[in-house]
Amino acid sequence: MSKGSFLAFFVVSRQQEHPFRVFWGLRWQNCHMASREFLKILQSARLGDVSAQQNLASAYLSGAFKTPIQPANALIWLEKSYFSIKNQELGDSSSSDEELADPAAPSQEILGMFEQIATVPLAATFNSPAFSFGWKSFWEMARSEVPTSFAAQWQLAELLLHPDKKELQIELTSWVAKQNDGRDLASLQKIAKEFLLQLAESESSFTASAKELLIKLQPKDEALSSLWNAWLTEKNEGALIQAAELGLTAAKLTLGLKLAQFGEQPASDEGGKSNASLKKAAYWLELAAKDGDREAWFALGEIYRRPQFSGYNASESDRCFDRAADLGHAQAQFRKGANLWRKREKIEEKVRGLQASYWIWQAHQQGVPEAKELLSKVLENVSSPKNNDWYQLAAYAEKALNHHAEHKLDEEWILLCHRLIIANQFNLSKAELLLCEVGQLQHEHCVVVDIRYELPKILPRLIQIDTTQQRRSLLAAGKVFAGSESGLEGNLRQRRYRFDRVTEWLTATFTVDQTVA
Repeated sequence: MSKGSFLAFFVVSRQQEHPFRVFWGLRWQNCHMASREFLKILQSARLGDVSAQQNLASAYLSGAFKTPIQPANALIWLEKSYFSIKNQELGDSSSSDEELADPAAPSQEILGMFEQIATVPLAATFNSPAFSFGWKSFWEMARSEVPTSFAAQWQLAELLLHPDKKELQIELTSWVAKQNDGRDLASLQKIAKEFLLQLAESESSFTASAKELLIKLQPKDEALSSLWNAWLTEKNEGALIQAAELGLTAAKLTLGLKLAQFGEQPASDEGGKSNASLKKAAYWLELAAKDGDREAWFALGEIYRRPQFSGYNASESDRCFDRAADLGHAQAQFRKGANLWRKREKIEEKVRGLQASYWIWQAHQQGVPEAKELLSKVLENVSSPKNNDWYQLAAYAEKALNHHAEHKLDEEWILLCHRLIIANQFNLSKAELLLCEVGQLQHEHCVVVDIRYELPKILPRLIQIDTTQQRRSLLAAGKVFAGSESGLEGNLRQRRYRFDRVTEWLTATFTVDQTVA
């Protein structure tokens, strides 16, 4: 059997594992509570619309449209969407005479799917009929060089190793044995431990969590264990000091925070004693920080800002806060972002405020209350495409792209249709629509619209990426523009002329279609 035939058999057989009635049965009980928009998405998803299936999954993960948060249902619809894309890719490859260079490499569409799948809490879907799909997807991501590999590695490591998930791990033992793939839970836990060690050495958002889990898993000397327990249960300071001296990171951090009297009223206002305590606190916090503890880095930043500390150093304080932010400390991320925003006039960067917006957005993602207000000052939010002038034209453009072979669209027209869709999703001006570098718009948290190369007086705009549809539109447009020749669209005059022709054709063609329908 060829690789293509085997993959086709695998995709089809996996789809047959969960008959469609399962999806409908799971959701019918909550449909009466859903909004009209949700019901439209559900109807489209049931009819096989891949985008609707992904939006439905997103709703089950976020609670949008008054939808109950149900990760298991989200995974079911993601499975459906995934195999629809796979089947389409198989159909395209089988109808082509060209041989794929790397059949195993995931397409851009699949990479986009992985990004959404990686947000599903896998442990919460264990009893779902789609758990097998989620399990295989997470292992594929974890073992591949894809952007979501760290997220997949962390989820698998936490699921298989975390002491709080012992009961689930017992159930997994039986489930894994039934897969008949020659692996058992012990061998998988060994691989998960390797993932955890890699994450601890990485510079990812999961580094700190990986180190914390490693501490929980590391075998402890009886003396060290009893010392730490004595501190936790009896508040024995001598035991705490001994545990810190023996190298326990948590003890170093705790001792440093205690000496710094964070959250406490100082026992004395005498400068000498206060400074001495801060020096000792800094010593232990520096040791904990070297272990990669983000709380220690943040606390060091606070100490270096205290005027009574003889080592007062604002620059060193900022360095410590920055390090804590890099390790995922939410307040440090907000602090770094706010600091960059205050200094934006003095910072040399291509687009003013871009660095600041990234860190404020990171803090916002972690639920820092102050971040939301500041983020609204830095980034524009245009998450309602129905409310701008491009909505109807963008809808026509999408129809044209879906049937571009039928309408025999030129490549320049296809590019402009994508521009119209992007303009609708991010409420661009006509000048921005015509001139923006589509392939350079997307950053992790926002799009940067900068047309100063043609119109120097038009200031760049930073617009928050807030919806799945916005990301999908950027992904689709970026793929098309990446494959087009440089200079194909011509100068501004040519683009304006093409814009008038295309918009007239779209309006005439699809307005008639709607009238007939």
